[in-house]
Amino acid sequence: QIQVVESGGDLVQPGGSLRISCLVSGFSLDDSTVGWFRQAPRKEREGVSCISYGGGHRDTVVSSADSAKGRFAISGDVAGNTVYLQMDSLKPEDSAIYYCAVFLAPIGDEESCLDEDEYDYWGQGTQVTVAS
Repeated sequence: QIQVVESGGDLVQPGGSLRISCLVSGFSLDDSTVGWFRQAPRKEREGVSCISYGGGHRDTVVSSADSAKGRFAISGDVAGNTVYLQMDSLKPEDSAIYYCAVFLAPIGDEESCLDEDEYDYWGQGTQVTVAS
């Protein structure tokens, strides 16, 4: 059974940092794709960052939305079945529910990697609030 569980959401001050985690089970991260998405109140869900493994830890593709570039970094611990999203220089507009999603194959291009329609399995989300 495939499970996707996010954790680490919190209340953070503007300019602060936070790392959220996505623990998966039921499959190997190697040869799969994990994406982070977020949804703020009254807004559509958007892709934030994703990482795609091509098998044997080869051909890793990483993609980030313009809003995340330079501030957010995605990384994965394949042996630990966990993908992280390190978020720095947080802004109030980063406040949202952050979702982790999984596709059980590599995604070779950066644009598709951030497309939520590519993903089959989703977690319940973790709340990130940036406020003073």
